Amino acid sequence: MSQRTGASVPITDAGNTANAANDEALSAVKTPADSAKLPFGARAQLASAAAWSPNPKNPPLYLDLPLGDNQQAVMAKWAANAPLAFIDQYIAGLRRYRAIAIDVGDQDGLRVDAGKLHDVLDRYGIANTFEVYPGTHTSDVAVRFQEHVLPFFSRTLSFAGPKR
Repeated sequence: MSQRTGASVPITDAGNTANAANDEALSAVKTPADSAKLPFGARAQLASAAAWSPNPKNPPLYLDLPLGDNQQAVMAKWAANAPLAFIDQYIAGLRRYRAIAIDVGDQDGLRVDAGKLHDVLDRYGIANTFEVYPGTHTSDVAVRFQEHVLPFFSRTLSFAGPKR
């Protein structure tokens, strides 16, 4: 059984054979070409590690994975970076956003947490839109960007200089 940090990336359990193979595959990655051969979930773990547990003293990827002796410390870093874990301390900054949009697939493992994020924003009275679309995390991503993300940015980004 996998655990979730609330950060959207499954973390492996030590006794699970499938996860042990995943851990071994992740540990073997030494180049971008190696990572390209991994399944999406494992690449997502590498991306999370690059963002949330970078380590300039750990070549060649310069990141720490939640494996072995590092597991607890790395998982704590990942959990601290989960939006649901830190949102309350950033409410003042979020109130300054011109717009916030959240979308998630109805078959996405993030669906429940995305809904909770929307609920937290609503409780604080922060305007946001929330859409559940048919599919997974990566379903029709090019179409979603073209028809939803880019028009959202076009409507809401402001490139005007500060008012004096």
